[in-house]
Amino acid sequence: MTIKRLAAPLALASMMLIASATVVPAFQGPGCGGKCTDCHTITKEEAGKLLKTDKFKAQVKDIRTSPVKGIWEVEIAQGDKTFIVYMDFAKKHLIEGMKFTPLEQLGESKPLSKVDLKKIPLEGAVVVGNPKAEKKVIVFDDPDCPYCARLHEEIKKITATRKDIAFFIKMFPLAIHPGAYEKSKSIVCSKSARLLDDAFTGKKLPKAECETKEIDNNIKLADELGIRGTPALIMPDGRLLPGYAPADALIGLIDNPQN
Repeated sequence: MTIKRLAAPLALASMMLIASATVVPAFQGPGCGGKCTDCHTITKEEAGKLLKTDKFKAQVKDIRTSPVKGIWEVEIAQGDKTFIVYMDFAKKHLIEGMKFTPLEQLGESKPLSKVDLKKIPLEGAVVVGNPKAEKKVIVFDDPDCPYCARLHEEIKKITATRKDIAFFIKMFPLAIHPGAYEKSKSIVCSKSARLLDDAFTGKKLPKAECETKEIDNNIKLADELGIRGTPALIMPDGRLLPGYAPADALIGLIDNPQN
């Protein structure tokens, strides 16, 4: 069986449809109790086979029902890294990078965590904007991450009008994207923002022309900083912002540092 990977906006719509579908009488017939798991089951071995590809081999550590009906929350490990992905009960769709928030928590303001900027070397980063800009934002990116691609467009909008802001891109390929490591290596070796553009628009990248430990170092650094997904931005004042944000929101954060 082939698992289809869903982009985040489509995934959200799919989850809403799945969630509504789980309340119909199909779950109330003979053989089914009050719980969805009375009818729908999956083992770690089965999930492992469904998730396995030629380039992606991960161990399924745990499976549990998610806060949204009709969705399995699958905890997987590759090497010393642990990730969460979501799979629908039909076992046909894989949802990556989603985090479920209870509705009653929407709108709650939570302080952003801070990191020590001295721990983050900038020498191997790909720079978008003026490298000597006064305000430097660090971004952990995966070349196969759709929200990284969306963020990249916002970054270009900012640097087109704000010469005092630059973005230093640290390539951080996630294990759930099998081709991202080699793409990241190609981008780092070239130190080219153009190759980053090409990656985000789906173009084929040339093979890396160097041997570098930059990618492995970035993966280790992200783990030390508590970064688990992409994109992840670190503001000039050290605030860590996980996920995509539009240009105006980013400018507001950059221009209004916190002590």
